[in-house]
Amino acid sequence: MAENISMPKLGFDMREGVLVRWVKNEGEQINKGDVLAEIETDKATVEVESSASGVVRKLLANSGDVVPVGAVIAIVGSAEEKIEEPKAVSTQPSAKTEEKPPALSKAEGAPQTSPKAAPVTPTVVAPQVGAVKASPLAKKVARDNKVDLSRVQGTGPGGRIVRKDIEAALSSSQPSTVSAQRVSVVGPSPAVIVSREDELIAPTKLRQAIARRMTESKQTVPHFYVTHEYKMEALLDLRKQVNAYLPDDQKISVNDFVLKAVALNLREFPNLNSALQGDKVLRHGSVNIGVAVAVEGGLLTVVCKDTDQKPLRQISMEVKTMAARARSGKVHPDDIEGSTFSVSNLGMFDVENFAAIINPPEAGILAVGSAREVAVVENGAVKAGWRMKATISVDHRVSDGAEGARFMQALASFLENPIRMLV
Repeated sequence: MAENISMPKLGFDMREGVLVRWVKNEGEQINKGDVLAEIETDKATVEVESSASGVVRKLLANSGDVVPVGAVIAIVGSAEEKIEEPKAVSTQPSAKTEEKPPALSKAEGAPQTSPKAAPVTPTVVAPQVGAVKASPLAKKVARDNKVDLSRVQGTGPGGRIVRKDIEAALSSSQPSTVSAQRVSVVGPSPAVIVSREDELIAPTKLRQAIARRMTESKQTVPHFYVTHEYKMEALLDLRKQVNAYLPDDQKISVNDFVLKAVALNLREFPNLNSALQGDKVLRHGSVNIGVAVAVEGGLLTVVCKDTDQKPLRQISMEVKTMAARARSGKVHPDDIEGSTFSVSNLGMFDVENFAAIINPPEAGILAVGSAREVAVVENGAVKAGWRMKATISVDHRVSDGAEGARFMQALASFLENPIRMLV
């Protein structure tokens, strides 16, 4: 029996997606789980898998179309059966403002205040052909460096342009001219004043989505924050012992321990593993930890499902794999949906402490700083010790300060006694 394949909903606020390209064409054989198409959401380019096996009988959208969530985009069935086409999909060509935002000078962005002001020549971005296939990351690099994608030869699958193609094009071209004026000053080295015009740039869809969601979160979710400092000597020692038996590409990070500890702790604090729905609180049965990953042009949250039930090594491998896909601009739908609580770790940037914004509709997020060797006082004596600060942000409509404090206190029983996470 023929089966309809619809535009998936990836994230609670997703309303539509852009069909980037069809991986399979009409008449081709496809198996359940095979990639049928690539779509672009506010977050990333995502591969859509077929939910049925058979022959691709009908494709109901074109590359570049904006398709509403839930609309049928393809029909898969047997070669002989008669299919009934659904009503035409309501689509519109994608404006894709982020692919070719003209770099506007200050003079373009605002009216001239003086009729005698000298005209400023705007920086013009070379036009790009709409049919050019390129990854979101390649588009951003091309846009930032004013590279015409239509003149770049793609080396990715199906001739798709990837980041290394843009970098190769840049390395083979002449460096851009920068207006500069050398001024003589007293001293052995002259100062160089670089004169550049202001620019107005169009943010990427990902940055627009982040701005929209974080503004909504801060304006509608009453945050409160609790900070705790943890002793890290035992965890760092255990990590060193464990990693001694693992190959380089499978070594466990401090963040992997944090994810496991948070997941186990949430079992005891189900109120923080929840979401507000109307006038009721939905307590999730699963503990799915979202992990913030820095990508080009913004931030993505990949999701480790059932984190509390997985061993550290599996958590580490899954997060590394999903983070790599996120940074390459291509994630799977399951990578970015279904989180019940999030962790944002800036420890690798030598950040002592920070507070994160809650990722709706979740009730909380943990912001983790770096493990530092600092001076500590124990039994009246000053000595060196390893400490790490973390701050939980909680939705005050769901919980309160006392529960947040108890959560952070209980988290120490895992981070300061990490052997508990291995048994």
